[in-house]
Amino acid sequence: MKFAYTILYVPDVAASLAFFEKAFGLDRRFLAETGDYGELETGATTLSFASQELALSHHPAGYVFASASEKPLGAEIALVTGDVEAAHATALAAGAGELAPPKSMPWGQTVSFVRCPDGTLVELCTPVDG
Repeated sequence: MKFAYTILYVPDVAASLAFFEKAFGLDRRFLAETGDYGELETGATTLSFASQELALSHHPAGYVFASASEKPLGAEIALVTGDVEAAHATALAAGAGELAPPKSMPWGQTVSFVRCPDGTLVELCTPVDG
């Protein structure tokens, strides 16, 4: 078994891709001609976005979409960076909402939390030593 990708169900796939490009410096791998699915270059594991309509076509009983929830969902995307403070500021300038500013943790890692315009919760963090 191998973890291959995470798919986030969002209202506007192209807008989410553009936000992640601007806020986090990730490169777009592709956007389907239909506009309902796209991927970012993130290394061995793919970060994908699919439209809420596509999600409902797979599971018509529905979902709790992050964009429709007042609070962030109980799942996050973690992005590792050497400079959390700068990455946090860039994300806010791109339109993210601040949930927690950069903070040094007892184990030596620096972390912050932002919420993307599509509702996705993102942790920005330095690598964990060890």
